[in-house]
Amino acid sequence: MSKYKVDITGLNTNDIPVLKSEETMELFKKYQQGDLKAKEELINGNLKLVLSILKRFNNTKYNLDDLFQVGVIGLIKAIDNFDLSYNLKLSTYACPLILGEIKRYIRDNTSIRVSRSIKDLAYQILKYKEKYMSLHGVEPTNKEIATFLNIEEYKISYALDSLKEPMSIFEPIYNDGGDTIYLLDQLADKKEKNKDQDMIISMNKALQKLKERERNVLLERFIIGKTQMEIAENLGISQAQVSRIEKSAMNNVRRLIK
Repeated sequence: MSKYKVDITGLNTNDIPVLKSEETMELFKKYQQGDLKAKEELINGNLKLVLSILKRFNNTKYNLDDLFQVGVIGLIKAIDNFDLSYNLKLSTYACPLILGEIKRYIRDNTSIRVSRSIKDLAYQILKYKEKYMSLHGVEPTNKEIATFLNIEEYKISYALDSLKEPMSIFEPIYNDGGDTIYLLDQLADKKEKNKDQDMIISMNKALQKLKERERNVLLERFIIGKTQMEIAENLGISQAQVSRIEKSAMNNVRRLIK
């Protein structure tokens, strides 16, 4: 199909089957009962997910045949690890894994271990986004997601970032025709940052000793970037009260890191 515009050696993209959601769910049930033929049908019926992601690499120096094979590995991993209990579409879960596998291949990097709880949260966020999109036609805001899942907003980005692959320090970030500048060139020398690291450690310890409301106000103000008025509206208090809580929290942090 012209929609994909990706040429893979020995593969006619027009002949690739596309499974319906109901068919996908039935095949998953069979596969989980040990039917390996069902797994093969799941792979073949979702190859266009791989092709759709390969479009962004169509005009790059990378060999699309190789990237396709790597992308299929990502698809297989997604199928092997997909959890039906979350009532999530396979494509919603598989696309980040396929892209991650391709990027891992390109960057020759290893993956980061992610805790089960963060993976569960990422699943819940994706599921809510998908449901919200189907009902309203637009993505929910982080505030809406956080309210629905009863979590802090900053945890949303943490969870979704767990689906991304780490960037290589040898990733090129600038080239004007001369010497290439890599990410490594922009990293600070840790030997000169020991004092800063000690301060960060002290700050983290101090934050853990604050009252929950003080800690949450600081996180929302300086991590999420909310205004005092926005925090006040969420907590149902006045902006002046938020200001006092923030000032008290800052004073307590200074006292604890001395």
